[in-house]
Amino acid sequence: MTAAAALQYLQREIHTTVAATVDDDGLPVTCAIDMMDADESGLYFLTAMGKGFYSRLKSRGSMALTGVKGQDTMSCIAVSVRGRVREIGSELLPLLFEKNPYMKEIYPTGESQRALTVFQLYEGNGEWFDLSKKPIERFSFAFGQAAKEKEGYFITDACTGCRACSTVCPQNCIDFSSVPAVIRQNHCLHCGNCLGICPKRAVVGC
Repeated sequence: MTAAAALQYLQREIHTTVAATVDDDGLPVTCAIDMMDADESGLYFLTAMGKGFYSRLKSRGSMALTGVKGQDTMSCIAVSVRGRVREIGSELLPLLFEKNPYMKEIYPTGESQRALTVFQLYEGNGEWFDLSKKPIERFSFAFGQAAKEKEGYFITDACTGCRACSTVCPQNCIDFSSVPAVIRQNHCLHCGNCLGICPKRAVVGC
């Protein structure tokens, strides 16, 4: 799956996300935000210029968000994104209202819509996490000019193939067909059990 496909899934299939920004005291603030559109350049959403959310976006220039789709934990897909945002103004408002007609019930007139402005989350990193698969499925992605971040646990050349880590891996995602063994990153929970049990200290975290 590409970054664009993950962003489009977030916008079309999940749509409502919980977004986090940081206030003037350095404390996190969350709010529910609908993703109005997505393409290979990022995510698009709108907010009223009188809101504290708008002020935090302008002062910090960044945000993080997560959206979840599923009837329960074991059937859910979560997509998380964090990165840089920029205000692009009202030019896209007609298009976003056309794609999201329910917004006309909230802001029904042209006069009321003057309070709104559009932001683009244009650069950042994200993660797809699917608990409906067995083993679980995850992958990381980057978009814009952001470099893909390396996360998780990795096995170094200090590994002797003793298989101690296999006894504590909840997803059985360690491949012992070679030495050093290899953690299949797309199935790893990032729990850190392998790091704690390795007698050779061959596991490192990023």
